Amino acid sequence: MGMTRRFEGKVVFVTGAARGQGRAEAVRFAEEGADVIAIDACAKFASTSYAGATEADLAETVKLVEATGAKIVASKVDVRDFDALSAALAAGIDELGRLDVVVANAGICSAAMSWEITAEQWQETIDVNLTGVFHTAKAAVPHLIAQGQGGAMVFTSSVAGIKGLPFTGHYVATKHAVTGLAKTMANELGAHRIRVNTIHPAGVETGMQVAEMMPLFEEYGTTLAPIFMNALPSYICQPEEIAATVAWLCSDEAGQITGAQIPVDMGNLNR
Repeated sequence: MGMTRRFEGKVVFVTGAARGQGRAEAVRFAEEGADVIAIDACAKFASTSYAGATEADLAETVKLVEATGAKIVASKVDVRDFDALSAALAAGIDELGRLDVVVANAGICSAAMSWEITAEQWQETIDVNLTGVFHTAKAAVPHLIAQGQGGAMVFTSSVAGIKGLPFTGHYVATKHAVTGLAKTMANELGAHRIRVNTIHPAGVETGMQVAEMMPLFEEYGTTLAPIFMNALPSYICQPEEIAATVAWLCSDEAGQITGAQIPVDMGNLNR
């Protein structure tokens, strides 16, 4: 039995699509019949310790999407650049004919005690994780409204968009902000039948390994460890598990859900 094809004839826009959750989402929607517009900065960010996604990573996403039989328009674009993002989205819509789903997934993370976060770390995290999501929505919403057939948007937040995860104050601030932006947009766009929700993963196995968190955890972790614990015995999710939930949330099966915060967190927020 093949995968259900809930997105036949639809077009999905995914940011941060070169690897991790973005790639898994692009592939999942393609498996379900959608064509894909994909962007990624394909760059190493100054404030992050882990390797950046590469153009080869984005090319691999293209290959995986095309292997499903779907079309994909992919480009190297940084979500901080509104004009380039808008142009890439418009070009994708021109080529693929429409827009139905938007997954604002691009994000970065680094770690430090809140009062030791540098001005540069703070600014880069805000610019990518918050302004980047705003840019994605700002570029996409006029297309969805003009099309007049509703739509669905999902912003990648985090358990850190609901609770105060230690050592990542700048990241937590952006993820809370993204959650708030989605709630407001859900209210504003409801009349257009455009649904806006956030997804809240805990740990996900992606390229985003924040090595500098370990020494902080070793120094302060004994008192803070419970906040990182999950109810399920799992300690990490796979990107495909997040993608499956995002696909459901954007499908007609979730057609009455908007302004919601959907955790895929192994019970982390319940602890």
